[in-house]
Amino acid sequence: MKYSKTPWKRLGSIIAILVLLVTSFSSGQPAAAANQSVQKVGIACTTDPTNTFTLNAQSGHILLPDGNTMYMWSYSLDGKAFQYPGPVLCVNEGAVVTVILNNSLPEPVSIMFPGQEDVQADGSDAQPEFDGSNNLGSLTKSAAANNGSVTYQFTASRPGTFIYESGTNPKKQVAMGLTGALIVRPALGAKYAYNRADSQFTPSEEFLVFLSEIDPYQHMAVEQGKDYDISGYHTHYWLLNGRGFPDTIADNFATWLPNQPYGALALIHPYDIVNHPYPALIRYVNVGTEDIPFHPHGNNGLVIGRDGFALEGSGGQDLSFEKFAINIGAGQTWDVLSKWYDAESYDEQINPVPVTIPDVANQTFGMFYSGSPYLGKLGTLPPGVNTLNQCGEYYIISHNHALFQLDAWGMTMAGQITYLRIDPPLPNNCPVP
Repeated sequence: MKYSKTPWKRLGSIIAILVLLVTSFSSGQPAAAANQSVQKVGIACTTDPTNTFTLNAQSGHILLPDGNTMYMWSYSLDGKAFQYPGPVLCVNEGAVVTVILNNSLPEPVSIMFPGQEDVQADGSDAQPEFDGSNNLGSLTKSAAANNGSVTYQFTASRPGTFIYESGTNPKKQVAMGLTGALIVRPALGAKYAYNRADSQFTPSEEFLVFLSEIDPYQHMAVEQGKDYDISGYHTHYWLLNGRGFPDTIADNFATWLPNQPYGALALIHPYDIVNHPYPALIRYVNVGTEDIPFHPHGNNGLVIGRDGFALEGSGGQDLSFEKFAINIGAGQTWDVLSKWYDAESYDEQINPVPVTIPDVANQTFGMFYSGSPYLGKLGTLPPGVNTLNQCGEYYIISHNHALFQLDAWGMTMAGQITYLRIDPPLPNNCPVP
């Protein structure tokens, strides 16, 4: 199958069924200005008091770890610069959400909201589009090329982590970058993942792992207006929050990544039943074409939800389970609670590590080493050794465990890699993110 400027052929079955919305609305309402959180670490939510978001489908470029730049499409906030991936939209359960899509791209585009029921488009039921020959052109109502617009509305009826993405020629448009994450917070409160007391997490320790991929030949063909044979699709870049390692561990809104706003460093504190009793929450999203075995070293996670459904039985019983590698399928979302604690309670004076630390001449120092094996301690490093360690914190790597995918078109140790940073217990002398 090749891309062309004509609608692509009708699929054997329609993969999404959109049903009636019980509320009506006017698509002519002016949009309120959405606010994007500017915090340096963790999820940077885009919120609006009226739950109205104006997104522009437009083109731009991103920076890749091997120094290449890549032509992309994405959804960006109205009046803001191009960004990839699209804004992380955060709303509350029960909110009536309005998304206005303006399209500056040279072909029709749309937005699907998998997991959301009763979606309307321009005041009517959102329905697939067909051409005069009964070929399927879009899974939902689209905005026409070159400044077309469509307004979607739905009620966020259940909490969880969701994807939003183009329903128009998705094999092309989602791969080009028309996708983002939607977070619905439960009625129980923003410090819970679901309407379950056992889903409580530390609000300052909420992180996004947004997994995507790029075939550069596809992107070059689209940029040049040429056809692309999808049967030859082959991924050469694997991205985490729209970045490749080492940019993944840079702050949100790093100045040298103006179109890639979201970092992926996870910063937490040790679990302590008295002073830090709740875990972190990691929201995994996979918008690529393959299963991703994401692998946080040295730490199990408790899977509490998938695809916006809490893992519970019909009677509300807890069906969550621990997992070491998180195997996120294509198009899936997983919600995972994670906590770290010093099981051995090592202490330099009371309970030292039971090994003899080699002489300095026999050591190799990594860029994150503090000079001491103890949490919160800064040791003495020999002259000429540089470290990024700030306050004796620990760093644990987390990455795609399909190791051949830790690659940027032949450059190894790139792609879907980040770190879990464990700071000393509060209060501490660490810089505030």
